Amino acid sequence: MAHGSKKERVRGMFNAIAHRYDFLNHFLSLGIDYYWRRKAVKLLSLSHSSKLLDIATGTADIAILAANKYPYTNIIGVDISEEMLAIGKQKVFRKGLSDRIYLQIADSEQLPFENNSFDAVTSAFGVRNFENLEKGIAEMYRVLKPKGKLVILEFSQPTFKPFRKIYEYYFHYILPRIGKKVSNNDSAYSYLPQSVAVFPYGLEFIELLKNAGFTDCLYIPMTFGIATIYTAIK
Repeated sequence: MAHGSKKERVRGMFNAIAHRYDFLNHFLSLGIDYYWRRKAVKLLSLSHSSKLLDIATGTADIAILAANKYPYTNIIGVDISEEMLAIGKQKVFRKGLSDRIYLQIADSEQLPFENNSFDAVTSAFGVRNFENLEKGIAEMYRVLKPKGKLVILEFSQPTFKPFRKIYEYYFHYILPRIGKKVSNNDSAYSYLPQSVAVFPYGLEFIELLKNAGFTDCLYIPMTFGIATIYTAIK
């Protein structure tokens, strides 16, 4: 990932690993990522006839979970990776949800939607990849309706020291080797720990949400802090 803008590198990387992305996600997390996503979707607490925007939707896991849990919700999922979206569209079609989930190419930092368009905005493991994090958060705020809810699921770093040492060894040494072998991509799973290491998490990320105008900002560490769910209200 040495050439071009971060956005271009991220798009190329996810296009390259899209065919193995779902398998590796679930395999490398030992399936715990299913639980994290379900918890994030549950925290949306959507009412009838809501509109949800899922940013960096990838292969549409969050969009599908939300559609199943909230039957009257219409969902738009956006991503910059064409290959990830192609797989997401296949999944949506197979599950009979094409009438309620629409996936499209869009830049998270220049969303093609009007102000105050959505009752809720979600993003799972996507904000870490934003080229300009503050701009991406500002766009989330802009497209949310007043009193709309934001739910973000993102990797973080464990604070319990004995577990953190085991986790860091796995995350920095074992995971990249397995990811490289299965996906045939040299950079994707070395990028993952690198991006997590520099991402602001916990209270630091809460401050970014507050600076963008969000209120009632909360964070919920998941599985010893491997991931964190953030919730906020416009």
